[in-house]
Amino acid sequence: MTQLLPIAVLISGGGTTLKNLIRCRDLGTLPVEFRLVISSRPDATGLQFASEASIPTLVVPKLRIQTAEEHSESVFGPIRESGARLVVMGGYLHHVLIPNDFENRVVNIHPSLIPSFCGKGMYGLKVHRAAIDFGVKITGCTVHYVDNQYDHGPIILQRACEVREDDSAETLQKRVFEIECVALPDAIKRIAGVASSASGLSRGK
Repeated sequence: MTQLLPIAVLISGGGTTLKNLIRCRDLGTLPVEFRLVISSRPDATGLQFASEASIPTLVVPKLRIQTAEEHSESVFGPIRESGARLVVMGGYLHHVLIPNDFENRVVNIHPSLIPSFCGKGMYGLKVHRAAIDFGVKITGCTVHYVDNQYDHGPIILQRACEVREDDSAETLQKRVFEIECVALPDAIKRIAGVASSASGLSRGK
């Protein structure tokens, strides 16, 4: 029997990344157990996807009166309680400090080939407009571990796609998202395999 990796997902909006992960789980191609979905907004559409899949949800807004450390604890405290071993940022738009016990346990997918077109303020269509304006012929997506810098941390995998002459930011975003839908599950499967192997070793197998 395949051992399932317990995960939590952070969202802020439409939840398309979460929806894809749930689809992969339901197809039996992603060996995960969703323990918790945390949204930074109460009106995030992704909360409905989680509810329909019977995944526990929590809304944790980023409050101006909070310190960075307090906000981090408000996010990661419930994740610890859920028992999740991996945290997936699925369109989460707030910067959150990664506590020491979650180092190399938080992953993000960015819609460019890092280190190109990334950093503070580079998200959504802005990334694709920048790629087109610069004139690159190849772009793609990057799955990486999250540290305390924007779009930084060890890269797990990258996938590339062509930038076409007639591309708009919208058409390019759509095509990059298609490869994101494969890249992120692939990265999580790699991590799940490592986690499963480590668990087996710890039991003396």
